[in-house]
Amino acid sequence: MKNLSAYFVIGALLSVPLWLHDQYFLHVLITTGIFTIGAMSLNLLLGFTGQLSLGHVAFFGIGAYASALTTLGFDVPLFGDVRIVHEPWHPVAGILIGTALAGLCGYLIGKLSFKIRGAYFVIVTVSFAEVVRLVALNWVDLTQGPLALNNIPPMRIDIPGVSEIVMWQKAPNYYLVLALALVAYYLIRRIVRSRMGRAMIALRENESLATSVGIDVTRYLTFAAVMSAALAGAAGALYAHYIRIIDPDIFLFIYTVTMVIMVVTGGKGTLAGPIVGGIIFGLLPVGLRTVAGPEVQWIVYGIFIVLIVFFLPRGIVPAVHDWWQRRTGKQARYVAPAPFLATRASAAHVGTDAFAKARDSKNSGNAVSRK
Repeated sequence: MKNLSAYFVIGALLSVPLWLHDQYFLHVLITTGIFTIGAMSLNLLLGFTGQLSLGHVAFFGIGAYASALTTLGFDVPLFGDVRIVHEPWHPVAGILIGTALAGLCGYLIGKLSFKIRGAYFVIVTVSFAEVVRLVALNWVDLTQGPLALNNIPPMRIDIPGVSEIVMWQKAPNYYLVLALALVAYYLIRRIVRSRMGRAMIALRENESLATSVGIDVTRYLTFAAVMSAALAGAAGALYAHYIRIIDPDIFLFIYTVTMVIMVVTGGKGTLAGPIVGGIIFGLLPVGLRTVAGPEVQWIVYGIFIVLIVFFLPRGIVPAVHDWWQRRTGKQARYVAPAPFLATRASAAHVGTDAFAKARDSKNSGNAVSRK
């Protein structure tokens, strides 16, 4: 039944460009999809490890700038007569490089900052995002600074010996974003349901207990940071080739806040939460724009967030799941996948029982032999 529902949803999403002919709304769906991918990547870190990153937009922007510069090319002076010259590459190479560079930055930040926790980690991530923004703003020879990188080539797919597909239109870009979203969902789902994912959840639930049973905190948190940053970088690279112009404003703090809102209101620590939150808060401003002015839009937007947090503190997806369970006569509350600690505890319990039975059997045998 679940597989049938998933196929139905995917089929419905694939059919959207066939019946939605308004290019503006298709543009809204594309940008909403890109930021939903960013929210999904943030959820891997915030929802499944419990680490709040308020500098997540830095990885998004790094992916965008890296991919744009790879496809545009650059000629940058270093010192004296030494220059770095790069010829334009294919957009696919740009997306791959942007994803890899964002993942590398996630690894470095994870290695350096996961030795600290709480507010200190938040400060490190915010500071990193601000440093990257200042670099993009002031390194004019490379990034054009406030003048922005423009005329970024659109995504292009070459079929050897057949044709070349250049994605100028919105429909091909929609399918490209949808494909990346499905890949991101599949990767996150596989990670969460693996041994590594259970370890990450265990760290979120009780870090001290997780450490006591042998879970390497830095290793698993760094892995989560790398995957989260890489997916955010891929989303940023896709954004650059779709919008075709980027400037330092891509690092604005409001974009990170938007991703956090999507994760928390949808249901952090759930696979569907960021998707539901992303769709709602991606389309809500568009719906409000047709009936209210800018000031009223922000007021309604804020009230809606407060109501969700107040009445649905665990998010929309867990609340809907619990409601459906009650409706169908099942009283089980929504729970995250079983933590790694539970598996270890169960194994330890089974081992203890087996040891006790063996010991009792041995004692009984000795007693009979003595008789």
